[in-house]
Amino acid sequence: MAPPRSAPSRSTRRPAPGRPVSAAPKPPKPFYRSFGFQVLVALVIGLALGLLAREMGPAPSGGPNWLVQTLATVGSSFVSLLRTVVPVLIFTAIVASIANLRELNNAARLVWQTLLWFAVTALIAVLIGIALGLVLQPGLNTSVTQAAAHAPSRSGSWLDFLTGLIPSNILGLQASTSLKDGAATTSLNFNVLQILVISIAVGVAALKVGEAAEPFLAFNRSFLKIVHKVLWWIIRLTPIATVGLLGNAVAVYGWTTLAQLGTYAVAIYLGLALVLLVVYPALLLAHGLSPVRFFQSAWPAIQFAFVSRSSIGTLPITERVTEKGLGVPREYASFAVPLGATTKMDGCASIYPAISAIFVAQFFGLQLGLTEYVLIVFVAVVGSAATAGLTGATVMLTLTLSTLGLPLEGVGLLLAIDPILDMGRTAVNVAGQALVPTIVAKRQGMLDEAVYNRIGDIDALDAGPEPLGARRVPAE
Repeated sequence: MAPPRSAPSRSTRRPAPGRPVSAAPKPPKPFYRSFGFQVLVALVIGLALGLLAREMGPAPSGGPNWLVQTLATVGSSFVSLLRTVVPVLIFTAIVASIANLRELNNAARLVWQTLLWFAVTALIAVLIGIALGLVLQPGLNTSVTQAAAHAPSRSGSWLDFLTGLIPSNILGLQASTSLKDGAATTSLNFNVLQILVISIAVGVAALKVGEAAEPFLAFNRSFLKIVHKVLWWIIRLTPIATVGLLGNAVAVYGWTTLAQLGTYAVAIYLGLALVLLVVYPALLLAHGLSPVRFFQSAWPAIQFAFVSRSSIGTLPITERVTEKGLGVPREYASFAVPLGATTKMDGCASIYPAISAIFVAQFFGLQLGLTEYVLIVFVAVVGSAATAGLTGATVMLTLTLSTLGLPLEGVGLLLAIDPILDMGRTAVNVAGQALVPTIVAKRQGMLDEAVYNRIGDIDALDAGPEPLGARRVPAE
């Protein structure tokens, strides 16, 4: 009697008919081809070129030398490319994310939970900012003089914020005219808040229309995928842009201006570090999640945000790492991340205006009472949407100062080093935009913890962006 055949091992067993054969894992790329390594090298080169440009001094004509002009052109060109894509990215992403909410049974609860945790983390951040402002007293420990004080070219008030929510046209465009050397120049800018309002209205209307809106939603998903591909090409230019952006900042502002506002800059970055490295990990640990794994997955988005100074420009990367690295369901991530990219600003809308308002009050010798500190908290928690835009938080700062009745001229004291501070602020903004969906998904039992806790990091940048709003295709 022939001996019975042993069952074939799993490694030699043929796949069932009709089932796809899984591809062998790709070998890891050399470290020098890693996006993160390229950006780090660009930071070093940008710093070196910025110092060199500053040592070269001004051009014979008295203006910036050729190296400063080159660095400025490279950096501004990258920002202009981001500005070109951002309006259509916001519209298509928000419409797709609202359409995706119909796939969730607890959509309303997720929306309120998301907004609640936006407010909770903003509250913690602004309290840290107030505490640091009172302890370090940056307005008293500064060598900057009142000669540098001047009102900003643009400011924000509650009336401006509320009226700004009403779209003036379907594209959310605004025209502005400025005089330079006796010549009038007209430029067009987009209002992110108005685009957000238009996008939400169109998305909700598409859901109400029902089946008749399916061709539009299908077109929107396809268009969004095209926009992501174009944006991905822009993102790949980040190492080159980093050299220009950082080099120009060092060449123009240097260490002298930074030293004059040293205590203020330290207070800002200390507050950002406490939120990023203490508060966020504590919230993750409280929900049974590993902070190390969170930062491993979120690092590509945080890194790009630091360089680009754009939460909205980082949106595709943030959404991808939130879904692919942190295990947040796509249907929810594609709603929460775009919403956070326009309204969730722990760095720009909480820490920064709190410390800056205290700086201005101390610098001008004005006393702040309990009422003023409560107003700072209120503005940070409720008015963070006022910072929606590509870069900068001047509107949020002027909104805070006008609410407290502090002189807007104090903004001019701080603008000199704003680009240096904005890098850290935006990095914290983006980290919070990935954190909140992760926490909400965990609390709702939706988080894929096998994805969150898997060993090893995903190279979300090298893999390319995943289209927001793309639907899962069930395996057959």
